[in-house]
Amino acid sequence: MASLIEVDMRVRGIRGAISAAENTRESILEATRELLQAILDANQITEFDDIVSAVFTTSPDLTACFPAEAARGLGMNEVPLLCASEIAVPNSLPSCIRVLFHVNTTKSQKEIRHIYLGEAARLRPDMTSAQ
Repeated sequence: MASLIEVDMRVRGIRGAISAAENTRESILEATRELLQAILDANQITEFDDIVSAVFTTSPDLTACFPAEAARGLGMNEVPLLCASEIAVPNSLPSCIRVLFHVNTTKSQKEIRHIYLGEAARLRPDMTSAQ
């Protein structure tokens, strides 16, 4: 009889953000792919089955495409994906793509690596300095 191994699996959130160079489909998808790959690599996510869902938001000036298209292009076809527009807050970062992944993991909250790239690094300097 096979023995059961107890695993402390939890759902954790992983945040990230990046700026697109311009409001074009190509630029949005390129930036999103870069962000997603950095998050996957930093958190050792190798199976898309471990991703419960992902929520993408864009600053109101990015309208050329949905960032979730980049996730599907990477093979996340079974992962529930949602896109929304950020609130138009004065002085907020323009051309910004944000993501919140929900993942099944054995990592503790402190072990999770949130990724802020390019201009978006200024959104969370407390998190980017440790990267």
